[in-house]
Amino acid sequence: MTTRDIRDCPVTGATDGALRHFEAALELYQLGRGDPLAPLALAVAEAPEFAMARFFEAYLHAGGRDPSGAERAAQILGEIRFAPLNSRERGHFAALSAAVAGEYEAAGVLLGSVLSEFPRDALALQVAHSVDYVRGEVAALKNRIAAALPAWSSATPGYHAVLAMLAFGLEENGEYDRAREIALEALALDPRSIRAHHTVAHVLEMQGRAADGARWMQARQAFWDAQSPMATHQWWHFGLFRLGADDLPGALAIYDARLAADPRATSDLIDASALLWRLQLRGRAPFPHGHDLAGHEFDLSSRWRELAERWAPHAADAYCAFTDMHAMMAFAAAERADLARTLLAAQAKRILKRGTNSDMTRLVGMPAARALLAFGRGEYATARNLLAQLPPIAHRIGGSQAQRDVFDLTRTEAQLRQGGGGAVSQGLRSKPLSSGSSRK
Repeated sequence: MTTRDIRDCPVTGATDGALRHFEAALELYQLGRGDPLAPLALAVAEAPEFAMARFFEAYLHAGGRDPSGAERAAQILGEIRFAPLNSRERGHFAALSAAVAGEYEAAGVLLGSVLSEFPRDALALQVAHSVDYVRGEVAALKNRIAAALPAWSSATPGYHAVLAMLAFGLEENGEYDRAREIALEALALDPRSIRAHHTVAHVLEMQGRAADGARWMQARQAFWDAQSPMATHQWWHFGLFRLGADDLPGALAIYDARLAADPRATSDLIDASALLWRLQLRGRAPFPHGHDLAGHEFDLSSRWRELAERWAPHAADAYCAFTDMHAMMAFAAAERADLARTLLAAQAKRILKRGTNSDMTRLVGMPAARALLAFGRGEYATARNLLAQLPPIAHRIGGSQAQRDVFDLTRTEAQLRQGGGGAVSQGLRSKPLSSGSSRK
């Protein structure tokens, strides 16, 4: 059975009720709120042959930076392999097949083909935007959305999400004022958009406006503090604003209450490592202790050990170079040389395979992981040199400008510590990592 969704895109196998559940899931996904899988399960239960609902399921699993998610996505593809599909759905099947195989560049191209025929395919547009983000395709983050925009209007359901994506693309390309303007336009249409709030936070971070950023987050907390990985990531941004204001205890309080309390997704672990590492870089006493500008001491050692334990099941994944980098932060800082060796060995195997991540691991991920491990060992010259030698395409490891800043922050700190700049040059422990677990 073929029908059309509310943006006039053809779908097969759907009922009116299943389409309503699908749209409920899509709204959550576009806003960055809640769990889209719950309404999708209702859609599939009502219409088991609803192809777009199954594709949506698979995209959500495949986009989690976790190999178990890719396995589930592959299983879904197998279940619908022989289902009758229209041309749009065949394009999604091909794009998903490429993504599950680790060929993200091909997935992006195939989604582009779908969008050339169906520019109001909201799922294709949102997923393609995510693929561009994961691949560090900075120009595409803006240009892909701008190309589809003429087919949309404020009367099209989900228009706010298109504006939010465009705003983020503008921000990543350094067009900060325009990015903020478009993000606020998206929020005027739907103030619940965590994605649009996220872009404003990025703009204020990149402009160095920590005080403005903290005020923005506090004033609008009711809109963006929902139960979702996107909301957790907003707290990471709030932590950056606290660091920018030299409020290390405030940043640490955010870590304890919001990032370390109950990490449910790999993205939560990434945020936890990213904030704790930046806190460690800002510490002014030898690891595991530090103190803020007012002299208040804090101890990160137990936090690093707990975080390393949470990362331990992913040590051998080598599924995403960006993820590996953040796992290594925890392993290096917690003195878990065993887990660090496991990660590097998995990366060495990964680079022998085909796929987008294999290339990024070889060019960026493995050198970055080695640099972070060297930094943790106090081998600052090695850390600095490895980071300085990252190729010009290092941004292709994925993430945002704000997230990739950790390369520059660590390289600069390594240079300071190598130079013996007194107390300021101290931070992570300068002795070599032990050969086993730091837990007794």
